[in-house]
Amino acid sequence: MEFALIDQIVFGCYALLIIGIGLWVSRGKGKSSEDYFLASKSLPWWAIGTSLIAANISAEQFIGMSGSGFAIGLAIASYEWMAAITLIIVGKYFLPVFIEKGLYTIPEFIEVRYGTNLKTILAVFWIALFIFVNLTSVLYLGATALDTIVGTGDGSIFMYSIIGLALFAAAYSLYGGLAAVAWTDVVQVVLLIGGGLITTYIGLSHVSGTGSVIDGLVTVYEQVPEKFSMILEKGEIITPNGKDAWWDLPGLAVLLGGMWVANLYYWGFNQYIIQRTLAAKSLRESQKGIILAGFLKLLIPLIVVIPGIIAYVMNTGPGGAFSEEFTDPSFIAEGGRIINDNAFPWLIKEFVPMGLKGLVLAALAAAIVSSIASMLNSTATIFTMDIYKPYIEKKASEGRLVAIGRISATLALVIAVFLAPQLRNLGQVFQYIQEYTGVVSPGILAVFILGLFWRKTTNNAAILGVLASIPIALYFKVAPNGWSDAAFFLELPFMQQMFATWILTMALMVVISLYETGGKDHPKSIVITKNLFKTGPAFNIGAFAIMLIVTMLYAIFW
Repeated sequence: MEFALIDQIVFGCYALLIIGIGLWVSRGKGKSSEDYFLASKSLPWWAIGTSLIAANISAEQFIGMSGSGFAIGLAIASYEWMAAITLIIVGKYFLPVFIEKGLYTIPEFIEVRYGTNLKTILAVFWIALFIFVNLTSVLYLGATALDTIVGTGDGSIFMYSIIGLALFAAAYSLYGGLAAVAWTDVVQVVLLIGGGLITTYIGLSHVSGTGSVIDGLVTVYEQVPEKFSMILEKGEIITPNGKDAWWDLPGLAVLLGGMWVANLYYWGFNQYIIQRTLAAKSLRESQKGIILAGFLKLLIPLIVVIPGIIAYVMNTGPGGAFSEEFTDPSFIAEGGRIINDNAFPWLIKEFVPMGLKGLVLAALAAAIVSSIASMLNSTATIFTMDIYKPYIEKKASEGRLVAIGRISATLALVIAVFLAPQLRNLGQVFQYIQEYTGVVSPGILAVFILGLFWRKTTNNAAILGVLASIPIALYFKVAPNGWSDAAFFLELPFMQQMFATWILTMALMVVISLYETGGKDHPKSIVITKNLFKTGPAFNIGAFAIMLIVTMLYAIFW
């Protein structure tokens, strides 16, 4: 189905609307670093909640998680539903400390709690992560989707799509800073959730052949009931490429192990996520925004996982998955490898009608562009406030800091544009990102958790913990790559690898800290007062409702 004129008009109107809003809310902003990097600390709860989701939901979810839904099923939704619980923890126990300290950046907390050396190490690490993993993967996945939906899927518009998405995000975020990003995110979230629901609705109405969404749900469940299992057993799900899905989502370890490491690190200590909560009018406003984001996370699997399962069912014949008679050739790469991540673009291209396709494409672009804008702003914030100001120009004027922020964001975007095409030979990009971020996240999480809640943690223990966590994580990674016959190595799913790395890193830090302090509190430790973690009625009621819903979801789909 061609990308008709009406679809082009719809998409064009969306692009003009977002750029217009971004530039309009930026009027008079950007004069100071607080204006540019923290939106003048003026964001209300509903802007914070929607902006959190817009920054989080990107091509990584729409394309990557749909691909994992295609390959694994609903079990991949644990990343979303457990994130809702994680947000409650972040809102109640992390945000009060961050906001009380008046932070601009997460590395700044490291300086307040530990010291300057570790802050600089982590600032450099985060900038590299944002550019070489996050920005690059979002641009790659977004361009792949556009090439499949708008183009012919042969890569003819792949590079044009990367450049177009980059310029779109730059058009308003480089000038307006966090204010432009956060306020446009309100519109972006409405689009991405609405467009995602439209795609799911259309997919379900076609999968049964009756036009009924209810019949579609029944058909999908009856044909692949195993793909609605949340807690996987070994051998229960074999992906189209022959991998046991248990190695990605190892049963109860999802609830009791490494998923917590991934989620606490991402939602609690990831600059491009947490930055909008630091820009709140107040702590209570920020916490209400967290609760709104938690409720929205409960919806996300419906728009990013279910479409992947629908696409799988539609490409499964009586001779088994991918029997020649029923297989769409766009899912098969050279050598016979199955391209799981084509699931969402394939649904849009095949079934979304003219007119609506422009809206759905706008929803996908909203997810991609909002994440790129958030990553650019956070990269600029960390570089400017944690590297440029303290090391290059300590007395830089506010205008100079804003200019450096814009320049550094531009350079980050240019590098990501050049690197994005290098990711073409991956299968499940979502799983790839989780696995390789998992090498570094356990050590960083250990540093933050002990820094927040154990007063004896020392600076040297934190530095050695971060450095030691890398070889510990790599030790666990050696076994699945050809060394599993050696008795010295353990072969574990990557989630269990993350959890074990986190525990061992914290144990090492505890030993070093006790040796250094003799059991005394560290001078820079965080003093936890009785009232610090008190929360308001809105937060408490919302948190209880989220926990109840998540419990019910796992009970139903266990």
